Amino acid sequence: MSKRTEISEIGPFGLVERLTSGLERVNGSTVVGVGDDAAVVDAGDKYMLFSTELLIEGVHFDLTYCPLKYLGHKVVVAAMSDIIAMNGTPRQLTVALGISARFSVEHIEELYEGIKSACKEYSIDLVGGDTTASLNGLTIGVSAIGEVAKDRLVRRNGARENDLVCITSDLGAAYMGLHLLERERIALDGHPNPTPEFAGHQYILRRQLKPDLRLDIIKALEAEGIVPTSMIDLTDGLASDALQICKSSGCGMRLYLERIPIAAETRAMADELHADPIVAMLNGGDDFELMFTVPLEQRDKVLHFGGVDVIGHITTHGAVLVTPEGGELPLTAPGFVHK
Repeated sequence: MSKRTEISEIGPFGLVERLTSGLERVNGSTVVGVGDDAAVVDAGDKYMLFSTELLIEGVHFDLTYCPLKYLGHKVVVAAMSDIIAMNGTPRQLTVALGISARFSVEHIEELYEGIKSACKEYSIDLVGGDTTASLNGLTIGVSAIGEVAKDRLVRRNGARENDLVCITSDLGAAYMGLHLLERERIALDGHPNPTPEFAGHQYILRRQLKPDLRLDIIKALEAEGIVPTSMIDLTDGLASDALQICKSSGCGMRLYLERIPIAAETRAMADELHADPIVAMLNGGDDFELMFTVPLEQRDKVLHFGGVDVIGHITTHGAVLVTPEGGELPLTAPGFVHK
């Protein structure tokens, strides 16, 4: 009998590496294949960027507390965030749906209201897709297309020693918003007239249900004449994504805990749930912010356009979180879990 390997043994990234190892490119126009936020194809005077997201009900979203219109918005952001992470501009989108009999035409129209609203907000064309029947729930597949000037392409593999590590906005809010929603779902299960207690938590709820696509940061970088040496979108948690930069760039990283912003609302929710806001910040995911690196001499230019925090720097090896007391904790990513 052949050996059975559990996916949890190698993790999601290890699975992708195993499935795609040995692939050979047969088309000269393929610039970047598997292993970054998006694939890169040479289109003559520019690069085209391609990425795909697959979201499954019960794994990536729960319609008990996630309105379909908000879900439509979020799937656009989730797909296009990979384009942004390559320093690209989103252009087109296709959407494929697996729909069970539980859903009506009106339900799918509500989902598309959110998709179309997000496309309008970020100047994206919805250009196609597919629909099919599903035995269980709702499955959403989104393919994102973007473009970038050849001299502005940014990958994960360009970070160099002494580069500054920068992030956009605070982290962990989406994770605590999810925990609030889960708490209320459990508390109100079976209640004839459910009334969730959301007062004072609008910020973390918005970060979970209706995140922003940080196209503004890409425009600000271009306006300042900055091309980051590496970049990644923060969807799997700061620790996991930082380790991806280190692996791709063959470097280490020192992050300083006291420099990493955590919103007051995130800390308050963590206190209410007896949770650790630092865990939310490090491993929460779904923030859809950006982490990027720039040479030390560009520090003032980066800080000039606001909304960016310098939280550390690149080293030759090792990835650690430095506490205010000077202690060093190794950055580790949580393992893969089937839901």
